Amino acid sequence: MVNTGHGRPAAGAMYAGLGLTVAATIAPYLDRATTHLLADHIRAGYPTYTDARVDSAVTTYLVLLTVVGALGVLAWLGTIWAVRTGKRWARPAATALFVLGTGVALTALLTKDTSGETGLPPALGWAGTAPCLAALLAVMLLWRRPRPE
Repeated sequence: MVNTGHGRPAAGAMYAGLGLTVAATIAPYLDRATTHLLADHIRAGYPTYTDARVDSAVTTYLVLLTVVGALGVLAWLGTIWAVRTGKRWARPAATALFVLGTGVALTALLTKDTSGETGLPPALGWAGTAPCLAALLAVMLLWRRPRPE
């Protein structure tokens, strides 16, 4: 076991990231029930789509974003466990998962579809990047040099 002395603050940042991941996963469902940003975004990009086709596209996005969110939750839980139990591989694993998660979030935020617009409306795309900020903080805390006593 390796104890870097940074496990507790890093775990706190990781719990925040876990909460942000859950919120980002729930956000598209709240949107579907209230503001319809995703449906309106799809409709604006594809004006010839019928309501059924727009609804199908929204459902596809919900499934995709739910899978990504569930994988994110599992990654957070596994990394929190590794840090709290002092596993030697916790810091490199947290760093790798940060890079992977940030790549996925930026892909969702920036990738344009065939309409020329981003696949997700900006509000949902930016919501998906929020957990990356907590992950960056956690990784910085994990790799921080201990203070001399």
